[in-house]
Amino acid sequence: MTYNLIRQTPVNERPYERCERFGPEVLSDSELLAVLLRSGTDSKGVKDLASDVLRLCPDENIGHLMKLSAEDLKKIRGIGRVKAAELLCVCELSKRIWRQSHYRSRTKIRSSSEAAGYYMEELRYLDRERVYIMLLDAAQYLIGDVKMTEGTVDMSLVSVREIVKKALAMDASKLILIHNHPSGDPAASKKDMEAAQCLKRACDFMGIKMLDSIIIGDGEYLSFSEKGIL
Repeated sequence: MTYNLIRQTPVNERPYERCERFGPEVLSDSELLAVLLRSGTDSKGVKDLASDVLRLCPDENIGHLMKLSAEDLKKIRGIGRVKAAELLCVCELSKRIWRQSHYRSRTKIRSSSEAAGYYMEELRYLDRERVYIMLLDAAQYLIGDVKMTEGTVDMSLVSVREIVKKALAMDASKLILIHNHPSGDPAASKKDMEAAQCLKRACDFMGIKMLDSIIIGDGEYLSFSEKGIL
């Protein structure tokens, strides 16, 4: 039998009740999505709708939900603008919770792995390249992180002048360059290395220490500093 609404599902099968009784950790990925979606369509139950969403993710890995756009979600019959927006907001909320729970407001960056971890959940699922600079004081406390560009697939297009200008405006003593590879492979290209070296020369000239250039992949990263490239 198809149950279009959570309340139409037998009590012992309802995700809400199972969550209250045993905790949310016992729910499957599909059940968690069903709770968020709340209702199906006239011909499709909410659990089936949740399964359709999950099937959009390669290997039904729910982590790839972060990569889906509203347009992707709305291709599923039963997912309109409201449900798509709700799912996207849950993804954004999870990224913000991750960052806030792992990093205090007064954040000290002690290593390349900490810098990479700061951005990992935000950047690992993106389908376009995004470039950040992490600005630090002399003691390596985070002053700010600034998105410099998005959408380019060529690091050579990043403006060294604008990066240095932003660092000087925020009185940063140190700087880390961060960008992602949408392919999920963090291996550095020749242009990645050329861009990092160009920025380092400019930072040296202006008295700013460039600590690292980090490429974020899918769950892994490459540090130029750790590899001895920078």
